[in-house]
Amino acid sequence: MVDIKKRIAQLHAEQMPEAVLALGRARLENFCDRHGVSPDHWLLKQLEDADFAAQLLRVWSCSKFVYETCLTWPDVLENLCASGDLGSAYTEQCYRQKLAALVGGADDEKALHRVLRQFRRREMVRIVWRDFARRGAMLETTGDVTRLAEACIGEAIRFLHPLIETQLGTPVGKYSGEPQQLVVLGMGKMGAWELNVSSDIDLIFAFPEDGETRNGRKQVSNQEFFIRLAQKLIQALDSNTADGFVFRVDMRLRPYGDSGSLVLNFDAMEEYYQTQGRDWERYAMIKARAVAGRGQDSAALMTILRPFTYRKYIDFTAIQSLRDMKALINREVARLGVVDDVKKSAGGIREVEFIAQAFQLIRGGKDLRFQNPSLRIILELLGGEQLLPPGDSEKLWSAYEFLRNTEHAIQGMADKQTQLLPVDDQGRAIVAAVMGFPCWAEFYRQLESHRKLVKTIFAGIAAESPQEHQLAAPLQAAKALWLGAEDARVFAEDLAAMGFAEADLAAALLLALRESRTVKALTASVRERLDRFVPLLLSHCAAQPNGHLALERIIPLVEAILRRSAYLVLMTENPDALRQLVYLCSASSWIGEQIGRYPALLDELLDVRTLFTPANKQSISQELRQLMLRIPADDLEAQMEALRYFRRAQGLRIAACEVEGALPLMKVSDNLTWLAEVILDQVLAMAWEWMIARHGRPGKIDAADPDPGLLVIGYGKLGGIELGHGSDLDLVFLHNASPNLYSDGERKIDNNSYFMRLCQRLIHVLSTQTVGGHLYEVDTRLRPNGNSGLLVTSLDAFARYQLENAWTWEHQALVRARPVAGDSQLASQFGQIRDRVLCQRREQQKLCADVLAMRDKMRAHLGSKASGAGSAEHFNIKQDAGGIVDIEFIVQYSALRYASEFPALIEYTDNMRILDAMGSCALMTAAEVVQLQECYIFLRSLGHRLNLQGKPSTIDAENGDWQRASDCRRQVVAIWEQLFGGQ
Repeated sequence: MVDIKKRIAQLHAEQMPEAVLALGRARLENFCDRHGVSPDHWLLKQLEDADFAAQLLRVWSCSKFVYETCLTWPDVLENLCASGDLGSAYTEQCYRQKLAALVGGADDEKALHRVLRQFRRREMVRIVWRDFARRGAMLETTGDVTRLAEACIGEAIRFLHPLIETQLGTPVGKYSGEPQQLVVLGMGKMGAWELNVSSDIDLIFAFPEDGETRNGRKQVSNQEFFIRLAQKLIQALDSNTADGFVFRVDMRLRPYGDSGSLVLNFDAMEEYYQTQGRDWERYAMIKARAVAGRGQDSAALMTILRPFTYRKYIDFTAIQSLRDMKALINREVARLGVVDDVKKSAGGIREVEFIAQAFQLIRGGKDLRFQNPSLRIILELLGGEQLLPPGDSEKLWSAYEFLRNTEHAIQGMADKQTQLLPVDDQGRAIVAAVMGFPCWAEFYRQLESHRKLVKTIFAGIAAESPQEHQLAAPLQAAKALWLGAEDARVFAEDLAAMGFAEADLAAALLLALRESRTVKALTASVRERLDRFVPLLLSHCAAQPNGHLALERIIPLVEAILRRSAYLVLMTENPDALRQLVYLCSASSWIGEQIGRYPALLDELLDVRTLFTPANKQSISQELRQLMLRIPADDLEAQMEALRYFRRAQGLRIAACEVEGALPLMKVSDNLTWLAEVILDQVLAMAWEWMIARHGRPGKIDAADPDPGLLVIGYGKLGGIELGHGSDLDLVFLHNASPNLYSDGERKIDNNSYFMRLCQRLIHVLSTQTVGGHLYEVDTRLRPNGNSGLLVTSLDAFARYQLENAWTWEHQALVRARPVAGDSQLASQFGQIRDRVLCQRREQQKLCADVLAMRDKMRAHLGSKASGAGSAEHFNIKQDAGGIVDIEFIVQYSALRYASEFPALIEYTDNMRILDAMGSCALMTAAEVVQLQECYIFLRSLGHRLNLQGKPSTIDAENGDWQRASDCRRQVVAIWEQLFGGQ
């Protein structure tokens, strides 16, 4: 190897800094060592070509992705060299032809996935190689990635469609009687042939006609058929296997976003865009292009969509939409703390695209030349039509090309979807080298020059008109009041005239804000924003029956965002968002507190449809998945902050739906429980990835055995599907690993330690306090032996403990326990253990005594009086006699007492369905079941309302619900006495 190392040391690539070249030489040496390269090896023969040697050195120096792929799969590089593909440009059909031959040899879906991923691996190495070696121009690179994606979509559909037809039959149009085919719209960069080297692909699925399938094993609607096909297609492209993934798929641009159907027919597509399409969707639709489907179907769909995208008149409203979209991006960038993002930051790729798209929307309806997805063609058109100052179109294209090449340099280093400039010296040196600069400083000067140009041109197009934001007469009066009132009494009288019920309180709040040191210290620009905002706030608060409460709850938010006054602009420019803020804060102090603590949640008020539209577990899961795909897997801090924002945003939506009446109590708990389960799934996956990276996988006796797993059991409100706003999570962890084995990683640890660390990691991600707060408080005291027990227990040890050592109250808790995340086989085994434990025959007198003793203890410590009996004047709706916990104890006692005779009592973990089972088993009359269920729902609903109002669970006669609560109290006490009175 001495001679080989000497030859490597002599290799050189022009215009490459020595520090970067040294990295490439080291990687080449490592490759030779790893694969035992001898002097007559094919690679060394290739290196005799000085041009190839320079390319390899340049690419391996700058792309860890290409190097590691070649290191792991050396046949990829050998094949690329032997075929000559590294040195030649592909024709338009080349990808499709190459992939079709490979897919033809696949005999099942697993083989299809493998073929697609191996093909993508080879071709992405070729694309990044040619890009970094500057053998392919920017448009060739983006075109190649797009054609690769299009080939993968097309060939996957060609394979999957007949496969599903054998199961479900052939989809046939209801009106035409013709077989139907899926149409796939490529959006964004996919539609414009502009994908970058680590792009996800934005897709929309559609099919021509409604109808049903024929000649299958069962008949389903066309929509069901194509949903199945779309799901299979996404899985074929997006899922991560041992061979990696093909393309990340983003479906959020479809009608209704994450809450919409995965596939719609053409009529439904037309209905949506005609009646509900939003301005930002017009921007998105500019680049829409059919990337799969029959030609006539694709043309028909584009004809349907065109009137939505392009108005028949000169449409200058697009400029305001442009401002709004850019503002949204700016808020996202600010919220995430993004710095030096070549796409989203000022003067970045997005602004160049927005400039072109704004003119397309303005003029595209009248001038069909503007209906073109190609940015380069549109910029040339803007210059030719003198819609931009002379020379600006060429400068914009030059800046765009530079920015996109920079984006490719950033992403091609490690095949990561990011547009952030590196902050480490090595990363900066590599980017500069790829871009042809000797050092970072020279590259960055050129980058800043381009961004300054883009920023200037964009600002000129998106500048505010001088007439905007002028206040109408009533608001002018409110502004004068805010700025000029000196006397609190007069101020209060004027506020009363505006409609404030508690004008004195409102006046005191406003004067305290205006005279505060914080406001007096504001800069002129921020004070101007505040002075524009407050009159608008007053007008909205005055329209509410309890506007003083809304004002009282919003002022802390105003004080919190004065240093981030862009949020003041957000509410000033978006009256609907301000209206929703006032409405929600007037209805709930909890919502006001949440937004006050986390002002980024104001973004959630911008879209009323998502704010007040109930979600489901699938849409929550999909939204979180799409969010996490955009965050580097190794950036735990960013992942944790994203999870925290997601949890609070979803919680705000659920609370808004509850306040609006769109979700009844039980559905609120369902939604909050789904949210917790989705987050637990994600956090558990993160914890596994972290452990596997450090310690490998847990040890197992036989290599053919399935990997040991972890099961997360939810107890309490989580287990009973009864989570409320701010509930903590009662969790117990179980595993099925052999204790005396060790993990298979380089840093081996025994299985017990492995699962202990796995659970500690999960709890850390859930409960650590960050800038965004914490996800959930986690309580693990219900595990075997409580705080003195192990954090995670084997399934066998758990079973022994429950059968031999557990207290009665622990069996009560087990009634509400269920798997919420983790291994499905373990979940099934846990269910069998739970059934066995709960179905034991119990001695009635002891059971009753244990349950009553625990209840007396809880009343003494948690009720409204030390005696635990409550009082005639006060009622703790949860802990006092006749409250929620009494109902829960009635249910748990009955389940433990009679499950041996009636197993249906423990089939479910929620109180409502257990009560149903008690009625079905004749343990209680139908009237008593209804009484307890109605009381339970009412008291829990009252508890939710009190929680949202920031009030305690104890009420008195002044509360408007006192009479109904007292009636419930009497009914529950009567049933309690009937059940336990003689004990």
